[in-house]
Amino acid sequence: MKIKVALITGGYTGEAEVSYKSASFVQSQLDTEKYDVYPITISLASWFHVDDAGVKHPVNREDFSLTVNEHIVKFDVAFIVIHGTPGEDGRLQGYFDMINLPYTSCSALTSALTMNKGYTKAILKDIPNLFVANSVLLFESGRKDGATLVEKQLHLPYFVKPNAGGSSIGMTKVKTLEELPLALDKAFDAENTGKQVLVEEFVTGREFSQGIFRNAGGELIVLPATEVRTTREFFDFEAKYIPGLTEEITPADLSSEQQQRAAQIIKEIYVRLNCKGMVRVDFFLEQETDHFYFIEINTIPGQTAQSFIPQQVRAYGMKESDFYGQLIDAALQKSL
Repeated sequence: MKIKVALITGGYTGEAEVSYKSASFVQSQLDTEKYDVYPITISLASWFHVDDAGVKHPVNREDFSLTVNEHIVKFDVAFIVIHGTPGEDGRLQGYFDMINLPYTSCSALTSALTMNKGYTKAILKDIPNLFVANSVLLFESGRKDGATLVEKQLHLPYFVKPNAGGSSIGMTKVKTLEELPLALDKAFDAENTGKQVLVEEFVTGREFSQGIFRNAGGELIVLPATEVRTTREFFDFEAKYIPGLTEEITPADLSSEQQQRAAQIIKEIYVRLNCKGMVRVDFFLEQETDHFYFIEINTIPGQTAQSFIPQQVRAYGMKESDFYGQLIDAALQKSL
């Protein structure tokens, strides 16, 4: 009997469009001999599945089931590809825990924690060979005094970004103090990002992104790193999703020592945060010091054909279909 997979897509933020593309690619790679895949859209308005005939079927939220042609469909596993809320911040994970439905991502606690960039940095800051940029975490209650606090504690230039956002939405590089208030407003007002803002001192160096996952056998696999080189001021939303603005090199040109050091750091991050499934860690390699600086962790990384993780899976010598199968198998084993 085939495994019934709920492929969860959509979401409540501007990252929904990326999520739809990720879900389409994952579905194209899943083995149809082994899996029955049902794309499920979750939006603020409704939760639903659209069948091959174009008929829309609402999700029964009591047990996350569908009724299709008078037949009740219950799922064996949820494959979550929502970037941002509610699929990456622990909300869906908590719901799935309550109805006892296995899922492919990190737990509710880990997902909620890692969506908060400031809190994540606080937990990771003492990992050997990992560095974190000086930063200030601002809350809505202190919004009017935010610029003054940043000026007192940090040195220009700054990165200003929503503390719980993704895809570089609401992010600004600030070179002068005059630019700071507008950048703070942009980050605070980014849709569904929690009204918290993280301001960090800028780190000059090469930028990398690297995936890691735990396979069905329980082994931690670190994928080859990708180096990101962009013609933009930084790796912003346009650089990520407009072709031609960014060069992505997989595998990245790192020495053997740098590769080993990065792999050890990323494994420690994964274990420290009690991650599950696949995650992606973004970091800088500072030019003058050769130090790895943590940027952020993504627990639901993009899964289009051009996204970092599929690139790295191919560079590792693995087929995407086998990779996604490993994630599903690991999620099912975790539920036993």
